[in-house]
Formats: sequence, structure tokens, C-alpha cells
Amino acid sequence: MANFNRVILAGNLTRDPQLSYTPSNTAVCEFGMATNRRWRDKDGNTKEEVCFVDLTSYGRTAEVINQYMAKGRSILVEGRLRFSQWTNKEGQKRNRLDVVVDSCTFLGSPQGGGGARAGAPARAAAPAAASAPADDEAPPPVDDLPVDDPDVPF
Repeated sequence: MANFNRVILAGNLTRDPQLSYTPSNTAVCEFGMATNRRWRDKDGNTKEEVCFVDLTSYGRTAEVINQYMAKGRSILVEGRLRFSQWTNKEGQKRNRLDVVVDSCTFLGSPQGGGGARAGAPARAAAPAAASAPADDEAPPPVDDLPVDDPDVPF
């Protein structure tokens, strides 16, 4: 049987990204996103459904998301679903489903407007220079490097 685990989401951050590092110095960024779905019911009334998603990114992608994103900013992410299970200190079994971000595109301008420079979103890929962008520039791209760190939990 074939397997396929791919997620593409666009939405707004529900909280500021939280950056930390593993013991082997790999960056880990955790953040939340909300996606909205609007539709009309059979009576013509507009309905809305909000889905809250937890996301985790690693490496350079994690550092750039932490640097340029904040609560309320729009982002498009591509990644995969990950299911985790553990037992907490009280002995209760816990579980979590989150998205491991492989790549991302920042949507909107740094000032929160309609689109990044010339209406095109900034794509996360390899950085061209280490200099900080000017206020009207899009953030630099990010590496889509695979994580081969034994301390990363996947």
C-alpha cells in the first residue's frame, strides 16, 4: 500500500513563535495557526468554521519564522502530519497531532498589508545574503534542509 503524508495550509498565526534549541544546537520553532472556512448552509446563511493547528519547524526555517513572523501575520506552510503520544507526570496518556513544517511562504507585507514586495509572497528558500532586509523588502528565503539530528523527535 502506498503512503502519502503532505499538508498545505494557509492562515494566520495565533501566537508568537517560540524558538528553542536542542542539545545539539538545532533550532526548533513552535507556533500556532488558525485557518478559516466559510460556506453557505441550505438556507443561505453564511457559516464559518475555524481550525486551530499546532506547527513545528526546525533548522534555519525555524530561525527565520521566529525572526519575521508574529501573532496575526499570514503564512502558507507545507509539511507533514506527526502524531505524538506520551504519559504526563500524573500518569495520564496524552497525544498531539501537529504539522512539521518543511517549507513556508510569508503572505502579506511586513507592515501587515496585502502582499509582499510587488504583490508576490516571499518564498522560504536559501538565503542570498546575511544582511537584514529594509522595511519595504520581503524577508530573506530559508533553507529547506532535511533535519538529520538525533535529538529531533521524529
